Amino acid sequence: MKNYIGLPESVSKIISHFFAACFPLHFGQYNRFIDEERKREVETTKVMEALADAAAYFLDDENQIKELITEVRKRLPDIRKVIDTDIQAAYEGDPAAKSTDEIILSYPGFRAISVHRLAHELYLLKLPVVPRMLSEEMHSVTGIDIHPGATIGNYFFIDHGTGVVIGETTTIGEHVKLYQHVTLGAKSFEANEDGTLVKGLKRHPDIGDRVVIYAGATILGGNTRIGDGAVIGGNTWITSSVDPGETVTIRIYDHNKGVREEDV
Repeated sequence: MKNYIGLPESVSKIISHFFAACFPLHFGQYNRFIDEERKREVETTKVMEALADAAAYFLDDENQIKELITEVRKRLPDIRKVIDTDIQAAYEGDPAAKSTDEIILSYPGFRAISVHRLAHELYLLKLPVVPRMLSEEMHSVTGIDIHPGATIGNYFFIDHGTGVVIGETTTIGEHVKLYQHVTLGAKSFEANEDGTLVKGLKRHPDIGDRVVIYAGATILGGNTRIGDGAVIGGNTWITSSVDPGETVTIRIYDHNKGVREEDV
């Protein structure tokens, strides 16, 4: 069996240096003799070093590791630009947010989404295991479980966040807002004749642009599409597509008014 001692530490270093590289005035060690851009360069180099250490557990060819590092370094500025849109979405989407600094320093949704932006690029570059470890480390810290394979557009905001699950083959458009305990999952799993599960199929839903999904909603299935501008009410269970602009709610009982449609 292969020895993976040291890998979890390398993954933790990727995360800590990644935040310091993206936000040198918010994370990492303070040094009054180094300016913001210089610190960004230093922390970016540390990200690449930690990533190279982690990649070496799975890639035997040094040239392959160097190519991976070169490509990730090239993509980092664009990753940071996308994260900036997520910060803007959080600030505009949460009336409790007093500043973008508050979001960067304290919002679990911001932390989980930011690491996902990096993990997703590593997933696309086909680096084994490490992207999933990045996602699961943030899952353990934030309670937000985003598979690195999920494709998520700009301006994404998860409010509160605890219990959110986003599956591997999910696609999410731009300007989408999720609340806590939302599941974007699989409805069923196809199996081979021997009972083993079929891998690589589209299992999770597609979410259009400008969609709001309220707390406790469950949306399942690879053929399920939530249209642009739809609103999905809290605690709904959805296994078929929703038209653009539609509002979906459950019916609840109010002892004063009888059965009525939930306000979302």
